[in-house]
Amino acid sequence: MKLNDVNKGIHKNTKRLRVGRGPGSGRGRYAGRGNKGQGQLAGWAAPLIFEGGGTPLIRRIPKRGFHNSHGRIVKEVNVGALQEVFAAGSEVTPQALRESGLAKGIWDEIKILGNGELKHALKVSAHHFSAQAREKISAAGGTVTELPGPAPVVRKVKKVSRKKPAGG
Repeated sequence: MKLNDVNKGIHKNTKRLRVGRGPGSGRGRYAGRGNKGQGQLAGWAAPLIFEGGGTPLIRRIPKRGFHNSHGRIVKEVNVGALQEVFAAGSEVTPQALRESGLAKGIWDEIKILGNGELKHALKVSAHHFSAQAREKISAAGGTVTELPGPAPVVRKVKKVSRKKPAGG
């Protein structure tokens, strides 16, 4: 590299290319858009999945699985994990579980499961409890409080009116 080559090819104030202004400009006649086809018209832009008019890859591949966008995300926490994190007599709430790191991420409801041992009494509040978890918390001298979940989604059903046929 030489000092006189440092700024070669860099043009700060390039002039706008005026297309369609005659054959002398080098961009006359079709103005760089080619002959015929949808790309010749002003304002046309190909969609992101456009593949030259053929069936796009996203439509050729079979769809698998199911995603319930209206479903509730339930976070499970075992009784054994409560034993390790919370001291005797402490109150276990969904907020306390989030702060302690037992219920990370995104969730709508919490379910306490019965895996593990519980040796001291805890006041546990959650949305759901397994039967085994209820027994273990009660046996350790703790209390179980079931919280109400979010309100169920009410879907509006369109009523279909059945009209009697005319003249009958």
